[in-house]
Amino acid sequence: MNDMNWLAIYPEILLLVMGCVVALADLWVTDEQRRPTYWLTQLTLVVVGGMHFCYYDAGLTTYAMQGMVVADPMGHLLAGFACLATLITLVYARPYAASRDMLKGELFILSLFALLGINVMLSANNFLVIYLGLELMSLSLYALVALRRDHAVSTEAAMKYFVLGALASGFLLYGLSMMYGATGSLNIQEVFGVISQGVPNKAVLIFGTVFVVAGLAFKLGAAPFHMWVPDVYQGAPTAVTLLIGGAPKLAAFAITVRLLVEGMIGLAVDWQQMLVVLSVMSLLIGNLAAIAQTNLKRMLAYSTIANMGFMVLGMTAGVVNDSTVWGANAYSAAMFYAVTYVLTTLGTFGMIILLSRQGHEAEEIKDLAGLAKRSPWFALVMTLFMFSLAGVPPTVGFYAKLAVLQALVVNGLPFYIGLAVFAVAVSLVGAFYYLRIVKVMFFDAPTDTAPLAAPADVRFVMTLNGAAVLVFGLLPGGLLELCKVAIRQALTT
Repeated sequence: MNDMNWLAIYPEILLLVMGCVVALADLWVTDEQRRPTYWLTQLTLVVVGGMHFCYYDAGLTTYAMQGMVVADPMGHLLAGFACLATLITLVYARPYAASRDMLKGELFILSLFALLGINVMLSANNFLVIYLGLELMSLSLYALVALRRDHAVSTEAAMKYFVLGALASGFLLYGLSMMYGATGSLNIQEVFGVISQGVPNKAVLIFGTVFVVAGLAFKLGAAPFHMWVPDVYQGAPTAVTLLIGGAPKLAAFAITVRLLVEGMIGLAVDWQQMLVVLSVMSLLIGNLAAIAQTNLKRMLAYSTIANMGFMVLGMTAGVVNDSTVWGANAYSAAMFYAVTYVLTTLGTFGMIILLSRQGHEAEEIKDLAGLAKRSPWFALVMTLFMFSLAGVPPTVGFYAKLAVLQALVVNGLPFYIGLAVFAVAVSLVGAFYYLRIVKVMFFDAPTDTAPLAAPADVRFVMTLNGAAVLVFGLLPGGLLELCKVAIRQALTT
C-alpha cells in the first residue's frame, strides 16, 4: 500500500466522484431544468483539465497503484486536451440535444465516464489497466450512440458499434494474453525488459503482436478494420458522433505508444510492417471512398480513416532510429497530428450540429448550400476547417502533415521517401472532397434562406475553434514543443 501514491491519480478520482455527483444531482432536476447538471459537468471538466495541465507543467513522471499507473507528461497533456475536447463537445451539443429530448443526465454522466475511461487508458502502465479503461470508455460510448431509443438508425448504429467493438476488444485482449504468456508479466516496462533480453517464445510474441495491432487498428479506425466508422458516424446523433471522433482518438494514440513503443519496441521490425500496411490502406481507402459520399457525416468518417492513416504513418517513421532525437520527433509529429486533427474535427462536426434544427438533421452535403449567403462568418470558419483537413496552408492541418512528412524523409531511405510521396499524392486526391464543400457553401444556391442563428456560447466557442486552427497553423512551434517534451520523457522513463 506504500506504493499506491494516490496523489498521482487525483484527477481520475475527482472525475469519478463528480460523475457520481452529477448522477445523484440529476435525480432532483426536472426536465425543464437540465442546466444545473450541464454547468456542473462543465465545471468538472475545467477543474480536471486544469489539474492535468498543471501536472504536465511540473514535468514529473511518477508511478501509482503499485506500478500499474504512470503519471507522465504525455498522459497529462493528452488528458488535458481530452477534457478540453469533451468540454467543447458539450457546448456544441447542448442546443442540439435540447431540441431532441437528449439533454438529460445520461448525456453528461456517460460523457464523464467515457472521459474517465480515456484518462485511465492514458495513464496505464499495465495490460489490465489498459483494458479496464478501454472497456469503460467503449461501454459508455455504446450507450451514448443508442441514447435516442426511439430512433431506429441510432439503435442500429449502436448495435454495429457494440458487436464490432466487442470483436476489437477480444482481439486486443487475446493479443495481450499471449504477450503475458510469453513474458510472464502484465507490466509494460517489465514486458519491455523481457523482450529486449531476448525470449525463447518469439513466435508467440509475434502472434500476440498481430492481435494487438489489429485491436489497436479497430480503435483507431484504420483500414482494413474501419468498417464500423462510417455506419456509426452516420447513424449516431451528431453530438455523439462528435464525442466519438474527438477525445477517444487521443486515447487510441496513447495506448498505441504505450504498447508498441514503450513495451514492444524490441518487436518493432514486426509491427512496423503492419503499421505501414495499415497506413497505406487507410490513406487509399479513406480518400477514395470519401469522394463518392453525399452524406456529410459519412464523408467525414472516411476522412477520419484517411487522417488516422496519416497519423499511423508518422509512428512508422520513429522505428528506424527509435533511439535518436529524430525517432522521438516522429512520435511527437504523430501526437501533434492527433491533437490538431481532434481540434479540427470538433469544429467540423460542431458546424453540422449548428446547421441542424428541430426535425431536421443537416447531414447531407447539399444542406451546406449557400451557407455564405446565410452566414458569411460561419462559412469562413467552416472553410478553415475544410482547408485544415485538406492540408492547405496556413491552417494547422498543413503543418501537421508537413511534420509527419519531415519525419518520414529525414532518414533519407528510399522506402520512406516513397511513402511520403504516396501520402502527398493521395492527400491531393482527398483535397477534392474538402474543396467541394467550400464550393457548395459559396457558389451553390441556398435551400434555406433563413439567417443562421446560434446561441452566444456556441458562436463564441466556434469562433475560438476556427481561430485556433489558423493560429496554430501560423505558429505551430509551441504546441509541437509540448508534444516533443511529452514524448521524450515518456520514452526515457
